[in-house]
Amino acid sequence: MAISQAMVTSFKVEILDGIHNFGTGVIRASTAADVFKLALYTSSATLSASTTAYSTADEVSSSGTNYPAGGLTLTISQAPTFTGTTAWLDFDDLTFPSATITANGALIYNATQSNKAVAVLAFGGDKTSTAGNFTIQFPSPTSTTAILRIA
Repeated sequence: MAISQAMVTSFKVEILDGIHNFGTGVIRASTAADVFKLALYTSSATLSASTTAYSTADEVSSSGTNYPAGGLTLTISQAPTFTGTTAWLDFDDLTFPSATITANGALIYNATQSNKAVAVLAFGGDKTSTAGNFTIQFPSPTSTTAILRIA
């Protein structure tokens, strides 16, 4: 099994189809931002650019409120913007408090739109917390480093 970091291909098409709404400045039935979540996965998971939706297969074990099945909701810290020809946005760092977790990667997905996959994050190996905080620290929000960028 392997986890390969990528913005999933289906997400790229869905953006063009107007499926995902990261902000409120869009024209569609609902102007509310969609709910995006981050779920953690073990090294047994197979996640890649071909991943299309959130799945419970090989997700880290639920540990009550510290790691609920499906992960936690992300907060957008930088609304969609662009610099030059690159559009980007950023999320606040995400912490699973007082959790015992071993994760090898994560999936960002759109809970509002049938759990459609957005991006796969590969940690480069197992990362562990034992009764402590497990934090996903996103890179600086710029056109060259933000977690979601379309160039």
